[in-house]
Amino acid sequence: MTKRTAWKSGTPEAALLSGATVVDPRAGLHGAFDVHISEGKIVSVSEAGTIEVPDDCQVIDCSGQILMPAFTDPHVHFRTPGQEHKETISSGTAAAAAGGYCLVLAMPNTTPTVDGAEILRGILARAEQEAVIPMGQLGAITKGLGGADLTEMAQMTEAGAAGFTDDGIPVTDAGVLRKALRYQQVTGAVIALHEEDPSLSLGAPLNEGLVSAKLGLRGQPGVAESTMISRDCELAELEDAVIHVQHVSSAGSVRVIREAKARGVKVTAEASPHHLLLTDEACSTLDSRAKMNPPLRSEEDRQAVIAGLVDGTLDCIATDHAPHHVDEKEQPFEDAPFGTTGLETSFAAVYDELVVRSGMSLDLIVERMTSGCIPFGFEPPSIVSGHAASITVFDPGSEWVVGSDGWASSSSNSCFAGRRLCGRIVRTFVEGVQVYEGGSK
Repeated sequence: MTKRTAWKSGTPEAALLSGATVVDPRAGLHGAFDVHISEGKIVSVSEAGTIEVPDDCQVIDCSGQILMPAFTDPHVHFRTPGQEHKETISSGTAAAAAGGYCLVLAMPNTTPTVDGAEILRGILARAEQEAVIPMGQLGAITKGLGGADLTEMAQMTEAGAAGFTDDGIPVTDAGVLRKALRYQQVTGAVIALHEEDPSLSLGAPLNEGLVSAKLGLRGQPGVAESTMISRDCELAELEDAVIHVQHVSSAGSVRVIREAKARGVKVTAEASPHHLLLTDEACSTLDSRAKMNPPLRSEEDRQAVIAGLVDGTLDCIATDHAPHHVDEKEQPFEDAPFGTTGLETSFAAVYDELVVRSGMSLDLIVERMTSGCIPFGFEPPSIVSGHAASITVFDPGSEWVVGSDGWASSSSNSCFAGRRLCGRIVRTFVEGVQVYEGGSK
């Protein structure tokens, strides 16, 4: 498999990051360490105050801050080509840098769809000129996301596709998906799935429950997601293929994935910050920034998604960063497009709600925030000598109001806009290149 990432890179720093609490569960680190980086690599990780500083090395005081491996996100929408009024590769990857990311994987539901090798190569070529951090590109499973004719998956894999998905649209035809899973075994590229039964969801704008009933709006039941996951796990088991379930939102879905993993199905899955932190109550004011697909669900569902993240049923946190122009989101709730931005707020929002307020392990959150690349065959970052210096620094004492000082993204449709958060990303390094500095108040 020849999957690849692309970015415009830069000049690596020679720096000593001193005084931080280093948190990297893969490396077994959680304590006070100094980290020396040079020529794009981590040179050494030693007890605080024990590294002799080279003459050409900049010393960056990170006292009171948390230093972690930079994050990876397997599920973003950058809208290039054809929808650049919402987001570009440049603005999207800048948002990712501000959120602490060193790798993102973009979805193919662009205009035109990324359903052939030529257009995929073109996007990666643009990323080499525009991307602030490395990005990979997924190709479509079916031509034009039409759900009928498979794309030339082998050709796109050779062109560098990181995987395949019709994200935003489910593959409703089981026979088509079964064929795609057979090609998955040939290409080695994972199939990522938006799980939704349209005959049950009916395009409804929010979850089926008390809130939809109070608003008098049709809702999507959780079973619209879980039944498709069950079907697709059965198909993956039949074909001995690998699937990745996107943006899990319901208790039933977590249960189905947990049971499938227990019997040996090769399935991984992701949770999004909005499904971990919000419920359909956020839709009660008809704020379209809370309109998602899959929708925000009940508190019972939210708690089940959290439990799935904790026990490993859900392997990673993925933003499903979905920028939209303000004019599109200002339409009536029923007419506005689904989706929220997420890259700039993901870690801070999860840290504030789940770690600070709920007592969840910081180590677990760091592990899940860095694991999104693994199902797609990329090595996760780690604070280990000899590894790439892909690092993010977080100031837990920096309180801020989301959106108060603008956005790196071209779009502002964040479901967390206006929320006061405790903690903010202040630096991001990718392969030793500082791609973001700021945020501390």
